[in-house]
Amino acid sequence: MSRFSSSISIPNILTLVRILLTPVFVILLLRDSFPTALMVFAVAGISDGLDGLIARYMNQRTALGSYLDPAADKLLLTAAFVALALLGIIPAWLTVIVITRDVIIVLGLAILTLTEKKCAINPSMVSKCTTTIQLLTVFISLYDHSHVKLAPLHPILIWCTAAITILSGLHYIYIGMNILQEP
Repeated sequence: MSRFSSSISIPNILTLVRILLTPVFVILLLRDSFPTALMVFAVAGISDGLDGLIARYMNQRTALGSYLDPAADKLLLTAAFVALALLGIIPAWLTVIVITRDVIIVLGLAILTLTEKKCAINPSMVSKCTTTIQLLTVFISLYDHSHVKLAPLHPILIWCTAAITILSGLHYIYIGMNILQEP
């Protein structure tokens, strides 16, 4: 069987659910409904893990899913970081770092496309760790949005998120530069 199957698959449906949950999540945050927003975010995060697991183990990978899944991740995390920064729950500078990394990735892909360089869209281990720590940061920030219960953990998590996000961005720049230098 080929690596990619039909576009209508359980993983793609889960990814679409994650995309549709993003505005619901933001609306709940803006209405100060943190417990419900946390539940919606948790469902979206779980769907992220499930779609990849199902795609691999049930051989339901699709070309659409290879583009849709990272886009859904970026949409959810960007919306979460922007909303949490606007609400003063996480520092705005962290949101700038998270968004800048994503812009670098998208610009890199655009440059590779314009220069007609072929590249596979496969997230690196650093990128997977970045997504995980960003999801954890949002989850902990929602769980303890007033920084009362987990006060000592919050700054450590913020700085770790910043560091791994920067490292991931630099890693993608390195990969992109190597691809551009290939004949």
